[in-house]
Amino acid sequence: MYARTFGAATLGVDGLIISVEVDSANGMPAFDIVGLPNASVRESKERVRTAIKNSGLRSRQEKITVNLAPAEIRKESAGLDLPIAIGLLAAQGRVTVEKCSEFVFVAELSLEGRLCSVNGVLPMAIATRDAGLKKIVVSPDNVNEALLVDGIEVYAPPTLIELVEFLQGEGKLEPAKSQPAVEPEGFIELVDDFSDVQGQFMAKRALEVAAAGGHNVLMVGVPGSGKTMLAKRVSSIMPELTREEALEITKIYSIAGKLGFNGGLITKRPFQHPNHDASTAAIIGGGSNPMPGQVTLAHHGVLFLDELPEFRKSALEALREPLEERQVTISRVSNTLTFPASFILICAMNPCPCGWYGDRDHNCQCSQLEIKRYTHKLSGPLLDRIDIHVRVPRVKYDELTSKRKAEPSAKVRERVSAAREIQLNRLSKYHLFCNAQMNHAMLQELCTITPAAKDLLKAVFESKKLSARSYDRIIKVGRTIADLDNGAAEISDKHIAEAIKLRNELDFER
Repeated sequence: MYARTFGAATLGVDGLIISVEVDSANGMPAFDIVGLPNASVRESKERVRTAIKNSGLRSRQEKITVNLAPAEIRKESAGLDLPIAIGLLAAQGRVTVEKCSEFVFVAELSLEGRLCSVNGVLPMAIATRDAGLKKIVVSPDNVNEALLVDGIEVYAPPTLIELVEFLQGEGKLEPAKSQPAVEPEGFIELVDDFSDVQGQFMAKRALEVAAAGGHNVLMVGVPGSGKTMLAKRVSSIMPELTREEALEITKIYSIAGKLGFNGGLITKRPFQHPNHDASTAAIIGGGSNPMPGQVTLAHHGVLFLDELPEFRKSALEALREPLEERQVTISRVSNTLTFPASFILICAMNPCPCGWYGDRDHNCQCSQLEIKRYTHKLSGPLLDRIDIHVRVPRVKYDELTSKRKAEPSAKVRERVSAAREIQLNRLSKYHLFCNAQMNHAMLQELCTITPAAKDLLKAVFESKKLSARSYDRIIKVGRTIADLDNGAAEISDKHIAEAIKLRNELDFER
């Protein structure tokens, strides 16, 4: 007998509805799965058989063939266990085929017949809704994810037998409700705030401009000057996530398996801080079954690369595409996947291998050749894609011990959010949300520059021998500074002057 159920898998950061066709017929007992299953899906036949047996259900020893369509796409999800099990029971007359066709089934099965959680339930639930299906069955641990999608009913039976009884009409199963996350008793959340940072006014201004316009930043300073401390507090001054942004981030973390127990909607901007020995695939994404890398996990947030010259050359050069295109394309023989990667890149490095070059109170032990080799680890095209270059000096004793409280993140965030609102209104017709995303044509249309600012820009362009990309990025930073200046309609010479200072404070000898 033939039966069909619906399951789901993921393809990149999107969900994909899988049609699970099961045929159970007389013949030599066998259990074959076709349709490009990977190893975990091929192994599901043993989990399904044992789960059905240990649930007190009987399946006949027949020739069983399972087809997963569309056949040309490799199936990676262990969540296909449940639709295969239900399809097998339907093919052998244990449940009605018509009832099964109303649902999408997504769960891994334990050997005792319990429904276990899988990664990527949020994009699968979105795919369910977009396919016109109204009901989805998931593990109890995936309920909060599935409930983030409006327009579908979510069911979460703990065991296979309870689901089968419900499909047979012998049991009752109510639509699931969200499960609140339980924090450990006595748990106190530590919040990083800009007010913790004493001094460093130039660096804090640079990071404010970066957060307001989505610009990339390189901080260079001696050890212990506060570069890492500053970078970790950038998320605290960025605007609140919109629901659309929060759903995008949650989809990515769901697929990567980083939502945690009873994971719901992510409401904080991500901050990714990979170690300098991370591989290119770990940072950009990849693998035989391509998975999101650090640049995608930092989507709508911050990617912080500390000790920048210590990262692998290949990993740094691979950052060019996401910094320019705000997405990563990973090609394999079977398919090509595109992952979103719209993030603010914040980098930190020492001025030389020993770290003390340029410091008045410490002697640098490095030769000029060593310093040149160290800074030349960063290519010109990569530095060109970083909008703001700022020096972070050692904090003075009087600043460090001052009782005067620095400006809190909440106050800075107000200015940043107001500037972002101006940018959203300006760029909404292009479906962009910050100045850093503008291209050259948009700059010419949307950025009005005063004659004095043009003269200053021309003088710097010719004296510094800037590239066309540097020219555009100075204008973008200037536009952001103007937005922070009470939304000034024109980019004046003072805005361009500050943008040039933020762009050229570091002069890497080439």
